[in-house]
Formats: sequence, structure tokens, C-alpha cells
Amino acid sequence: MKFIIHYWRNPSGKAPVEKYIDAIDNKEERADILAALKGVQQYGTDAVGIEFRQIEGKLWELKIRTHGNQHRIFYVVLVGNEMFLLHAYLKKTPRATLNEIVTAKQRMKQLMEERK
Repeated sequence: MKFIIHYWRNPSGKAPVEKYIDAIDNKEERADILAALKGVQQYGTDAVGIEFRQIEGKLWELKIRTHGNQHRIFYVVLVGNEMFLLHAYLKKTPRATLNEIVTAKQRMKQLMEERK
């Protein structure tokens, strides 16, 4: 299944995941992440170089490895194939830190309330 990717936006209109990607200094690394997201749009869960992992309930995580770094993007799929990117971070520990998951859950809850 192909996905339509949306960036979750806070009430002021800013998209934290988009900001995270734009802040990556290495242009090639940034391009690799954007290419990986394009692969998700075109090939869904069959996209090359990306792992999908369920965190809890509707909250999932994209694992993107590039240039020796491990980027994680939390997302939720709501209606049909609409994927909302909620939160991103650079993984430095073996497990996702609790505050990263809490941030993603808060954004997911807010999104679901808005979409009712």
C-alpha cells in the first residue's frame, strides 16, 4: 500500500519533523531521508532501506539509517493510507527514550482530536 505523507503541524503551523529534517547539516544525509520518505510514498512498507516498527497501538516508528546515523520518525496512519509524521529524533541509545515516545503520543492524541 502506498502512503500519502503529511507532516503533523502544531497550532502555530510549524511541522517539527520537517524542521528536524531541514536542520540536518549534511546535505546528502538530508537527501537520503527525503528519498526514504518518497520510497514510503511510492512503495509503502516495501520501501527499501526502511524498517517499520509498532510502538504502541496506532503509534509506529520509521527507522532510517544513513551516513552512520539512525534517524527515527514516529507516525500514525489514520484514514486509509494517510500517514502523519509526528516526531523525529536522532537515535543515540539502544531503546527509544520515554520522553520521545511521550512527545509522539501527545501529538498523535492532538491530531486524532482535531480529525474527529
